[in-house]
Amino acid sequence: MPSYHMRRKDKQVTEHNELVKPLKEAEYITLALCSENKPYIATISHGYDEENNCIYFHSAKEGKKIDIIKENPLVWGQALIDAGYQHGSCDHLYHTTQFSGTVTFVEDMTEKEHALKLTIKQLDNDPETIIENQVKPNSVAKVYIGRIDIQEMTGKKADKIIISL
Repeated sequence: MPSYHMRRKDKQVTEHNELVKPLKEAEYITLALCSENKPYIATISHGYDEENNCIYFHSAKEGKKIDIIKENPLVWGQALIDAGYQHGSCDHLYHTTQFSGTVTFVEDMTEKEHALKLTIKQLDNDPETIIENQVKPNSVAKVYIGRIDIQEMTGKKADKIIISL
């Protein structure tokens, strides 16, 4: 496969804090999966662990997404902060991070609890109440947690209107 470079260098994100921002702030990520040369996408809620450069997600223990990941754990994903189409300017403002990684499923109870707390803190506006009421040993034991170990990240951002009428 040929090597590619970002065509629009003015939109390229390279600074670490800006590169991980969508992973921390996006409400969900979209994963591209592949089985038997057939593409499949899955949109999932997640928690980004910056210290370990990985993404956690919870899931049912079975289903198409899980079957595909077990067959082929390599994924490509995207986190998007969408500021929307800018009427009257023909611009669309966004901040995105794309990543590749490998999925493994977490068995360790301490790591599963960490993943759940991280995800809740990232997504909920009252995480401590949710954690106190719902993150119990029996619920942690039942939940299925995937971890995406990120191998590559790229970012792109359009944060200002270029053309105005």
